[in-house]
Amino acid sequence: MSHVHVVAVITANSGQRAKLLEKFNANVPAVHAEDGCISYRAVTDTPDVGPFQTPIGEDTFMVIEDWASLDALMAHAVAPHMKDYGRATKDMIADRKIHVLSPA
Repeated sequence: MSHVHVVAVITANSGQRAKLLEKFNANVPAVHAEDGCISYRAVTDTPDVGPFQTPIGEDTFMVIEDWASLDALMAHAVAPHMKDYGRATKDMIADRKIHVLSPA
């Protein structure tokens, strides 16, 4: 399978999004260095967009990812820095949903 996209919806425990994003952003350079990583970034709501926007909320952020292949994504999931990140943030996360998507 070629190119895959990931949208991960991460909800922090109340009031912990900034601290969680700090740890996320510290891990980004290691992810960018992985084979097959095309793009990996966190996004939050844009303020004052208007009524057509569905806000994700003040405790939530999304991770938008592009990977050259499913194999690259699967290697990312078990990379040592991702295991370290998971251990460091597990008590900050209230909910996590990961959507792995293919071009339509």
